[in-house]
Amino acid sequence: MTHSEILAKVDHTLLAQGATWEQIKGICDDAITYQTASVCIPPSFVKRAKEYAGEKLAICTVIGFPNGYSTTAAKLFETKDALANGADEIDMVINIGALKEKNYDCVREEIRALKEACGDKILKVIIETCLLTEEEKIKMCELVTEAGADYIKTSTGFSTAGATFEDVALFAKHVGPEVKIKAAGGISSFDDGEKFVSLGASRLGTSRLVKIEKANE
Repeated sequence: MTHSEILAKVDHTLLAQGATWEQIKGICDDAITYQTASVCIPPSFVKRAKEYAGEKLAICTVIGFPNGYSTTAAKLFETKDALANGADEIDMVINIGALKEKNYDCVREEIRALKEACGDKILKVIIETCLLTEEEKIKMCELVTEAGADYIKTSTGFSTAGATFEDVALFAKHVGPEVKIKAAGGISSFDDGEKFVSLGASRLGTSRLVKIEKANE
């Protein structure tokens, strides 16, 4: 794959707590220049980013981030607010504790409720693979499929580890045919990006690939 083909699958990401508008504007500029799939930014910047980039760039934001344990009502409010501010894509964090308690109805119905709020906008479901057993990862493939979400996503990038090749391969084996895969967290080279895509990822959450491309110019 060419670098351009890989960059077209990247959600160019800046979610650091101390991010400023100048930095967010900078990654929007880079995303437009290198034609990434989207930028993934904090909810508080969505409105300004959409006004700044217009239709030149898809704006993705995060919900229930990074821990996932806010209530469904809170996540729904965040989602509707983000969409009203111009978000094109929503990356939500599941309630990991509910999954571990095997409260599968709770996990499934929360995803379903957020997808209903998103309508034709993309919903990606972050399951934080580094905190889960293989059995729990497989169960989440099933629940994400049943709930009608668009993507299953490996990681927030804020926990103990990020995406692994093994987890993306596992997802590809167990998600339904309508569910796509996003690998995120720790993707640090174009070789890594290409390997994740070859294993089944349609999106890559990273800030490093654009930085590498800029440095090579």
